Amino acid sequence: MSAPDPTGTSQLPLLVVIDPAARLWDGESVRIARDVLSARAPGVKVCLPETPEEAERALVRRGSRRPVVVGDDRALLRAVRLLHRERELDDVALSVVPVGAAERVRLACGLGVPPDAVSAARTVLDGAPRRLGLLTDDSGGVVLGDLRIPGRPAERGGPGPGGRGSPGGERARGEKAGDRAGQGAPVVQALSGLPGLSRTRRSLSRSVRAVRVGRGVRGDVPVPPQRLRVEADGVLLADLDEPVMEVSVQPGAGAHAGLAQVTVRPREDRSGPVRVRARAVTVSGPDFHYRADALVGGPVRVRTWTALARAWSLVLPVGRPR
Repeated sequence: MSAPDPTGTSQLPLLVVIDPAARLWDGESVRIARDVLSARAPGVKVCLPETPEEAERALVRRGSRRPVVVGDDRALLRAVRLLHRERELDDVALSVVPVGAAERVRLACGLGVPPDAVSAARTVLDGAPRRLGLLTDDSGGVVLGDLRIPGRPAERGGPGPGGRGSPGGERARGEKAGDRAGQGAPVVQALSGLPGLSRTRRSLSRSVRAVRVGRGVRGDVPVPPQRLRVEADGVLLADLDEPVMEVSVQPGAGAHAGLAQVTVRPREDRSGPVRVRARAVTVSGPDFHYRADALVGGPVRVRTWTALARAWSLVLPVGRPR
C-alpha cells in the first residue's frame, strides 16, 4: 500500500451518513460510533437517510465536509460509485465505520478498516488517507476488492440482512435447512426398526441427504462451466470453445498498482489456472453474471474492466499495511 496522503482532511468537518440497514442490524454500534465522532469532532453533521437515494443526495450536498459512511460493504460501494460518477472520487478522503454481519463487512475490513465500531470511529479521527487502486467497467461500475465470473443470479436481491436473494439470506436458509435435516434424522432412525417400511425409509433418507448437501438451497447449487472469451490487454486467455469454471480479477497494489491480477480457471479436468497482470480485461460470451465485491451484475454479453492506480482515498489506521 502507498504511504499516507497528507491532505489535511482531519481539519475538515464531518458528514456522517448512517445507512438504514446499519441502524436495523446493530443500533448499539451505530450509537457508539456516533458518540465517539460527536465527542471529538465539533460540528459533526449526522444524516439518517431512509433510502439509498437520500444517502446519495446527502453526499452530493456535503459541501466541504468529509464523508463518513456508517454501514456495510454495500453502503461503502454506493458512496464510491456516487463519487466516481460525480468525478470527485480522486479528491475525497472517504471514511467508513463497518456495521453489519461479518460476511457483509468483509470488503471494508479486508481493505484495513478496523471491524469494531470504537476503533473504526477513532480511525476516522486519527487515521490517515491512503491511496488505493480499483477497477472501473464500461458501464460506470467500480470494483474495490474482487471480481468473479460467473456470479450466481440467485445472489441478486435486496440489501437488507437476510433478504431474499442476498448472501445473508442464503446462509440463513441454509442453516434452517440444516436444522430440518437434523430433525429428520431421528425419524429415519426410528423407521429403521419397523418391518416392511424399507421403501419409506430409503425415501426419507434421500430427502434428508438432499437437504444436508444444500440441493434445495439455491446458494449452494454448483455453478457449471461457462463458455467465455477472456482477453487481457489484447492477449487471448480463454475462448468460447474451452469452458471455464471461473474468472477472477483483482486490483493491483504496491509495485503492481495500475495492473489487475487476472486468473482464469479452466474446467477441473484441464490444466491449472492461467494468471497474468493486465491494465484492461474484456470478457464476452453468452449472457453471464458477475460478482463485483458485494454486488451481483448482469446478465451481460460483454464487459471491460480497467485497472486504475491510486484512484481513491480511504482513511485507515496509521502504519497499518494493506
